[in-house]
Amino acid sequence: MPEPLDAVTPAAAGTPLSPAEVTAPPTVGVEEEFVLAERHTREVVFRAPSVVRAAGGHIGAPHVTAEVSQAQVETVSAVCRTAAELEAEIVRLRSGAATAAAEYDCLLVPTGTPVLGRPGPPPVVDKPRYLAFARRFGPLIQDQGVNSCHVHVGVADREEAVRAVNHLRGWMPLLLAITGNSPFSDGTDTGYASWRSMVWSRWPSAGPPPYLRGVAHYERIVGQLVATGALMDPAMTYWHVRPSPRLPTIEVRVADVMPEAATTTAYALLVRALVSSAVDAVRAGEPAPEVLDPLLRAACWQAARHGTSGTLPATHTRDCTPTAVGRLVEELWKRVEPWLSSYGDDRCVSDWLTDVRHRGSGSARQRRIAERHGGRLQAVVDALAVEPP
Repeated sequence: MPEPLDAVTPAAAGTPLSPAEVTAPPTVGVEEEFVLAERHTREVVFRAPSVVRAAGGHIGAPHVTAEVSQAQVETVSAVCRTAAELEAEIVRLRSGAATAAAEYDCLLVPTGTPVLGRPGPPPVVDKPRYLAFARRFGPLIQDQGVNSCHVHVGVADREEAVRAVNHLRGWMPLLLAITGNSPFSDGTDTGYASWRSMVWSRWPSAGPPPYLRGVAHYERIVGQLVATGALMDPAMTYWHVRPSPRLPTIEVRVADVMPEAATTTAYALLVRALVSSAVDAVRAGEPAPEVLDPLLRAACWQAARHGTSGTLPATHTRDCTPTAVGRLVEELWKRVEPWLSSYGDDRCVSDWLTDVRHRGSGSARQRRIAERHGGRLQAVVDALAVEPP
């Protein structure tokens, strides 16, 4: 039997930062992707252009955009500083997008993969970039109606951001394990906690980032990838964590879209604390473990397959010992608790991680809903759909 996640409380081990070390928390922002489902059948529907236009009227055009597939809508938060600010913004965006979806007889569904109906071959959104995707990558663009949650944390110094990625890359399998929210796809239980990550991994640069020696090394790798033709531009470095190509942030892209606004908020605050710990490690000259790329990729596969069950290699350490997920969560908590406490975010995050301990991630929740309703996946869609205000 898999070992359950252990309880995580603000009293867990971790040395709080001294008052002299406490600084204002860095900025944080969130991008969330959603699938559109037809209100009556609950199957994928291709109405994103209309829904995005309507949503722009409710929440502001800069805060909503289309994705590659016309079955997807993406919201983009304002830059936030506090937990209350962030949660209010996520609720506002979800509510506005759900209202727009309802105007076109759709449901806005926060799940990593469409529960019912295939998203492809999708009508590609009529943007030059996405049409170029279709020409260059061909059938690879099929079934790409998958939905993730991206967290941006402000890091002004580019060199620090690049080097901090080395301290973060080993935590990505665990973050994926606790955020998996895509067990069903096209009416089938895939057996995975995050089928989205498996679909997304088809892109040539998707997955864990390499170990980066500094900005010059990062730019050389990206430049060579673009030169090969495998990437159209630097924005296609779809690594699980990366220095943003266009913003003064570190962007963590490993998670499935989360079921609820409160869960998204807690996850984003956890990521902010983890990024803060990584930046401070860089400043202190703390070496990052040089985990081999194949091992890190294998750990991400295990996380996608099993979620919070079983074990994962401890890829945040040099020896990568297979460890129960619950124990890894405890180690993550010890790593980030000083920053969470100094920012006032410890209770919010500990409540979420304790809930993961008792109920598992979103994928476990989806399966429980299906079981309660005799396998009817329409009930899963209804339970996940964001309610308009």
